[in-house]
Order: sequence, then structure tokens, then C-alpha cells
Amino acid sequence: MTTAPNRRPGLIAVTLLLTIGLAGCSSGREPTSAAPQDRPAEPGKTSIAYLQKQGDQEYFIGEAEGAKARARELGVELKVVDLGEDANKAVSETQAAIGQKVGGIIIVVPAPAVGPQVVQLAKAAGVPLLTSDDQVCADGPDPASCAKDELVPRVGFSGTQMGESVGTRAGEEFRKAGWKPEESAIITAWQQDVTVCTDRVKAAVPKFKEAAGVTDIKVIEVGTDNTPTGAQDKVAATISGNRSVKNWIMLGCNDENVSGGVTAMQNAGIKPGNIIGVGLGAYLACKDWNSGKPSGMKAALFINGFEVGKLAVQTMYDRIKSGTAMPPEAFAPTKMVDAATWQAEGVKCSA
Repeated sequence: MTTAPNRRPGLIAVTLLLTIGLAGCSSGREPTSAAPQDRPAEPGKTSIAYLQKQGDQEYFIGEAEGAKARARELGVELKVVDLGEDANKAVSETQAAIGQKVGGIIIVVPAPAVGPQVVQLAKAAGVPLLTSDDQVCADGPDPASCAKDELVPRVGFSGTQMGESVGTRAGEEFRKAGWKPEESAIITAWQQDVTVCTDRVKAAVPKFKEAAGVTDIKVIEVGTDNTPTGAQDKVAATISGNRSVKNWIMLGCNDENVSGGVTAMQNAGIKPGNIIGVGLGAYLACKDWNSGKPSGMKAALFINGFEVGKLAVQTMYDRIKSGTAMPPEAFAPTKMVDAATWQAEGVKCSA
């Protein structure tokens, strides 16, 4: 007589599988796109890819130097890539970094719209992603309208705090100059799809008014590509259409916008004494001061890319090696400088 097969071990296995599956379903919310599940760390040396837009800009050169310095201290293998302004390259270099099995990716996206694609690539590969400087949203092209839990962790500066510092200094310069509001106007220049830029300029104007002691002054918003030549062209056209304005306050997202704007004003015959430019970065503003000639660039907020690069690498290293959660945002310090103080504060002028 044949004996029927024993099915009890099979039933136990099925029961266990079902139990595990149910436990997984009931463990809570699935990770968001902005917080992918990390793949297991590769054995050996820790490697990080740092993908930067505008890698030839002085700020980002300093950022790369800071990242490399901290990587050397930590024994990290760091690859820095200049993306320029190429969104397609941001995608291809992200794919390349994943293919090289890096432990983590830090990125400064050329444009916010490419952010979701980069996030999905990192998420699918289980590679930790950290943004540097500019905000990235996991589920849409506009970080300004993004849910907080869909924002990728970021290292950089507080756009609001920077804008407030710039606006305050410009207002103090206005009060010192004794200008009349009705004879004056503010130009704010920035790339308007970059959220951190919008944060900066929108925070600057109220603080300007507060520090200047004015309630009503003409404000002209100018969209640029965040380059000196782009700002110079747009500001030149703005000046041509506002010949009745005697005194100009030039504010912007970065030194490029303010420097380009101040140049346009001076080229139009506006004297440095009738211009208050307050830059953001100081790496271009200092070129005016170093020349020793009168300039409409009265001050600039020194943002040290070197410190951001160091902080970004340290943050990613801690995530890879220790599993330390990356904070939603981590900020490096800033300092206001002018013609009398920039050298002592260690500002490096752009070549």
C-alpha cells in the first residue's frame, strides 16, 4: 500500500509567507519618491558622485574643492562632474553613476524640471540622493508647489535668510544715501523657475523697505538666465524703458544677476553714486572692489561654496556608512562683505 505524501511542511511554509506578506503590508506608509530604499552598500571604499550645474562658476568651483577636501579626510572616492546647463546630461550622468555602483549621488540640477526623473532613477536603483543648493521635488517640476515629504533632502543656504540679509543691507545703503523713493526704483533679477532664487528676491524687498524706512517704491521684476550677460541685456532694456528713474537699487538671485545689472546701468551712463547693488556670492562683486574704481556694487553676501561642498559630502557619507537620516535641509553660514572687508573674509574672486 502506498503512503500519501505529507503536506504539513508545505502548509507551514505557505502560512509563513502569508504572515510575512501581511506584516509588510501593514507596516505603514511606503517610502516616498524623495526617500528611496537604499540598496546594500558595496564592499570596499565608499564612493560618491557629485553632479554640478555650472561647474565653471566660481561658487561651484569652490563647492567642488570643499567636497574634495572632505572626501580626502573621510577616505571617500569622489567623482565630480560638470553638467553645465544640460538637463539631458544630468540624466545620463545619474545613470552612469548608478552603473558605476556609487554609494550615493549629490546633485545640483541644471533645471528643476529634470528633478523627478533623477529622483526616480535613484529610487529604482536604491541609491541615496542628496541635492546641493537648488531644491528638487520628487513628483513634479516645481519645488514651490511640492509636498514637503516629496522634497529631496538639500544642503545649501536658506534662500529666505539670504534675501533678507541682502534686502536689509540695500535698505541701509538707501537710507545712508538719502535718496527719495519717488526718484528711485528696485530691479530684482533672477531665473524665475528656480525656487531658491524666488525665495531670495521675494524676501529681499520687504526687508529693504523696512531698513530703508519706505513703504512705497517702484519694484521691477526681471526674468533672466542667471548669467551676467543675460542680466545685463535684460536690465539694459529695463533702464531704457524707465528713463525717469534717477536712482537704482539692483538686487538678484546671485552675483551674476547683480553684477550684470550694475554693468548695464553704468554702461547706460548712470553714475556709481546713483546705484546700490548688493550681490549674492561676492565672487564677482569683489572684482569691482579689487579694481579700486568707483562702483555701483556696494556690498555682497558671501556664500562660501567650499563649506557647502564639505557639508554635502559629510551628510552623504554619514548616510552611507552609518544610516544617519539626511535632514530635510542643512545650511552653511553666510556673511555680508564690502570693499573694505572682502579680503579679510577670504572671498575668492572669479577669474
